Amino acid sequence: MAKRALITGITGQDGSYLAELLLEKGYEVVGMMRRSSAPNLWRVEHLLHRIVLKPADLLDQLSLLRLVDEVRPHELYNLAAMSFVPASWDQPMLTGEFNALGVTRLLDAVRRVDPSIRFYQASSSEMFGKVRQVPQNELTPFYPRSPYGVSKVFAHYITVNYRESYNLFAVSGMLFNHESPRRGLEFVTRKVSDGVARIKLGRADTLSVGNLDAQRDWGFAGDYVRMMWLMLQQDRADDYVIATGVSHSVRELVEIAFAHAGLDWKKHVRIDPALMRPAEVDHLLGDATKARAELGWMPSVGFKQLIEMMVDADLELLSSSTSAVARVPVR
Repeated sequence: MAKRALITGITGQDGSYLAELLLEKGYEVVGMMRRSSAPNLWRVEHLLHRIVLKPADLLDQLSLLRLVDEVRPHELYNLAAMSFVPASWDQPMLTGEFNALGVTRLLDAVRRVDPSIRFYQASSSEMFGKVRQVPQNELTPFYPRSPYGVSKVFAHYITVNYRESYNLFAVSGMLFNHESPRRGLEFVTRKVSDGVARIKLGRADTLSVGNLDAQRDWGFAGDYVRMMWLMLQQDRADDYVIATGVSHSVRELVEIAFAHAGLDWKKHVRIDPALMRPAEVDHLLGDATKARAELGWMPSVGFKQLIEMMVDADLELLSSSTSAVARVPVR
């Protein structure tokens, strides 16, 4: 009998790549969706004939109980979240409801319906925040610098708590930044790749950015979802940092993207103070030694290759469209 997986957040970047991976491995894939007047399905349109979408909401405990009971998955991947860090200052309480209490509701649904379900929680490098050490590993203390980071720390520890209290196979993947052509336009990597494409095609002349000196450990989302799956195939539940181990500044991101399009970034980039975070996270750099040693995981796409992939995708999109849209070609 084929394994069955339930993915919350299946319509997001990670959800779409994970769905593809699981389908390739012969899984039945069910995705959870919030009811919406305008469903955002462009990342999974090519999969709709192979997956099942069911409604539920992280804010509604009863809907989660019904969903888990109906689907009875072997594996549950919780990727749904309020994921845009700057927006968490505008909506801190809603961020907590989704990212902290929503995870608790989902874990409790698993505990009540079928404790044998293996559970993956999408944790975040933003939990490290004002870092206590560089690089950051599984033992680095957390010091979140945004409501988003705070909510993810709660979610991380409630996952550990349910694992230890109820003997659930529940794990957290502390994923550092991971990008792709399917990233939303609100994220800096996609904002830059889209901006470069617009400038190259004559649709814009400038690109506004915030802190050019902020550094992140950026990888490819397609590599990172493979790690999510590996974590649920182990004999023992444990938490892992997933990262490339190499950090780059926003300035490097901008330089690579503009150079790939044959442009001089200094002629087009403008610094906008309004895009600065109230409390910046300056240097996130992950140490994935444990994941490499125990799970044999290695990233396959380098930073330069990733950024050039994203610029090419946005050039292709904008060249073939008559209006600016948020979606990109699936690849």
